[in-house]
Amino acid sequence: MTLVEKLPPQQTVKGFSFNQDLAKGPFYFDGCDTLVKLFRQRCMELGPKIAHREKDYGIWLSYSWSDFHDHARLIGLGLLSLGLKRGEVVSILSEDKKEWIYCDLGIQSVGGISSGVYTTDSASQLSYLINDSDSRFLFVENDEQLDKYLSVRDRMPGLLKVVVFDRDGLHDFSDEKVIFLDDLYRLGREFLKDNPDRFDEEIAKSQPGDTAILVYTSGTTGPPKGAMITHENIIASVIGSVLTLPVEETDEQVCFLPLCHILERLISVFTPIGLKSTVNFAESPETVFDNVREVSPHAFTGVPRVWEKIYSRVTILANEATPLGKWAYRQAVKTGMARAEAIENGDPVPLTTRLAYAFWDFMVLSNLRRMLGFDRLRRGTTGAAPISPDLLKWYAAIGITVLEGYGMTESSGVISVNLLDRSKIGSIGPVVPGSEARIAPDGEIQYRGPNVFKGYWRKPEKTAETFTEDGWLRTGDVGRLDNEGFLFITGRVKDIIITAGGKNITPAEIENRLKFSPYISDAVVIGDKRKFLTCLVMIDQENVEKFAQDGKVPFNNFKSLCAAQEVRDLIGSVVEDTNREFARVEQIKDFRLIDVLLTEEDEELTATMKLKRSFVEQKHKKLIDEMYG
Repeated sequence: MTLVEKLPPQQTVKGFSFNQDLAKGPFYFDGCDTLVKLFRQRCMELGPKIAHREKDYGIWLSYSWSDFHDHARLIGLGLLSLGLKRGEVVSILSEDKKEWIYCDLGIQSVGGISSGVYTTDSASQLSYLINDSDSRFLFVENDEQLDKYLSVRDRMPGLLKVVVFDRDGLHDFSDEKVIFLDDLYRLGREFLKDNPDRFDEEIAKSQPGDTAILVYTSGTTGPPKGAMITHENIIASVIGSVLTLPVEETDEQVCFLPLCHILERLISVFTPIGLKSTVNFAESPETVFDNVREVSPHAFTGVPRVWEKIYSRVTILANEATPLGKWAYRQAVKTGMARAEAIENGDPVPLTTRLAYAFWDFMVLSNLRRMLGFDRLRRGTTGAAPISPDLLKWYAAIGITVLEGYGMTESSGVISVNLLDRSKIGSIGPVVPGSEARIAPDGEIQYRGPNVFKGYWRKPEKTAETFTEDGWLRTGDVGRLDNEGFLFITGRVKDIIITAGGKNITPAEIENRLKFSPYISDAVVIGDKRKFLTCLVMIDQENVEKFAQDGKVPFNNFKSLCAAQEVRDLIGSVVEDTNREFARVEQIKDFRLIDVLLTEEDEELTATMKLKRSFVEQKHKKLIDEMYG
C-alpha cells in the first residue's frame, strides 16, 4: 500500500496539508506521521536555508537545515555506536543552544527518548531524574553542569556515558565515563561510513504511538513525574499551530525559555520544523531583552513574568522622562486605550480616536515598540501562568497584540488560545481545533484531544488519577466556558480558599491585580480556613530600588529595602487600590514582604518564575502567623 493510499482525507491551509477530520487519527502533517520523519523531510527540502542563529563572540552566526540534519545524524549514530537502544532515555542538561536541539532530534531519530533537565536543578534533583527515567546517556553543557554529575555519580549506576558540549576549563580533564561532543561526532562519522543508510532506516521505523520525549512536571505536589509525549501528540500540536497562531516561513523567533518546558519546545522546536521559521537562540536569560532588540522577532512568546518585566521597564523610563515626555506618553497610552477598548468591544473606532491614535503612534508608540524590539511583531503570546487583563490592555494600547493561551505538560502544549481574529481579554481563548473542553460539576476544566499525553513514565497509578473514568484529562484548573466557546480560568482546584465563614475565593484574580503594579513581581493570597485574607508579596527589585533611590530611602541590601517603612507604605497603597476592586470578603487585611531575593534555583519558584504556593506557605509560616496574631 502506498503512502498516498494510507493518508486520510486532507485539507490544505497556508500550503500545509493535514487531516480534514482533526478529531480522528491517524494524523499526518505534509505526509508525515512522526516528528522525525517531518524533520528529515524539512532538512532535505530546505537544505541551505537558515534554520537557526546563535551568537558567538558578539556576532550572530547562521546555521542551515543541512547543518541541523548533519549534526543530529552524527549524534544519533554516535549514540547507537555506544549502545543506545530504541525506547531508552537520554537526558540533556544545558541552557538553550543549537546543540540542545541537535541532541533532541538526533536522539529521537534513532528511536531514543529525549528528556530535558533544568540547569537550575540541584545535583540531587539530577540524580532523581536520571534514575527515574533510567537514562542511559547524559548530555551536559559545561564544567559547571558536569560538576553536578560528578558530585552524585555513584547514585546513577545506569548511566553509560556523559557527553560534554563545551571543553572550556576541561582541557586536562579525563574520566572513562565522560567524553566530549567532538568525540561523539567522531564516533558518529565512523559509524556512518559503515552504515550509510542507518539513520534514515531508524527514522522510517518511528511510529505515531512511540514516546518521543519525556517532560518532567515541576513537582509542586510530590516528586516530578515524566510525561510521555508521543509523536502523534507532537504532530497534532503542529497541526494546531497552523490553525491557531501560525508562523510564516520568513518569520524570526527568539528562543529563551527553558527547552525542558513543553511551551518552549513547542514554539522553538516542533513548530519551526513544521512551519519552516527561523529560531534565534538568546545568549542567556539575562540578555533576552537585548537579543530581542537585535532580532526584532515577528512572533514572540513569553511567560507573564517576561511581559510584566517589559511593562515595568517602560514605566521606569516614562517616570524618568521630562515633563513633556511624561505628558506625551500618558496621552499616547490614553488614546491607545480608547482605541483598544472599542476594538475589544466590537465597536467602530471613532474618527477622532483614529486620527489621534495615528498621531500618537507616529510621535511616541512606534518609537516605543522599536526600542523594545517589537517593531516587526505581528503578535505576542503568553502562557504557563495567569496574566493580568490590565496588562494585556496596556500592550494593546501601545500597539502590541499579546494573546493569552493555556496548556499543560500533559496536553503537549496548547489546550486553548486566543486568535488574532477571535479573542477576548481575560479569557484563555477557544480550544484548539479537533479538541473538546468541559466543565465538571466542581468547576474543574476537563479536556480531551489528540495532543493529550500517553501517561506518566512508569507510574500507571498516577496516570489513572489524571484521567476521569470516561477518559477526559483533569487539568486541576477551575474555570468556565462561555456561550461563544471561550474558556476562562478562575483558579486552581487545590488553591481555592474557603474562609472560616464558608466563602469560596479563588485567589488568582486578586494576585493578578496586585501584579499589575510595577512594584510587585508576585503575590500569594492566604486565607484558607481563616477569618480574613492576607498576602505575601515579592517586590520587583529594580523598580522598588529606583523608588527608594528617588525618595532618598536608605537601604544597603534587599532585606533592608523590604524593611524600609516607605517601601511598606508603597506596597500598602497598592494593596489598598486593589482592595477597591473587590468585595469586602475578598479584600486583603494585612500583608508581609518576602525579604529574600528569589531566583530560579530557589524551591519557591518554578522554572517559569511562578511562586509555588505550598512551598511559600511552608517556608514563610512565621510571617503568615504574624498576620493572624
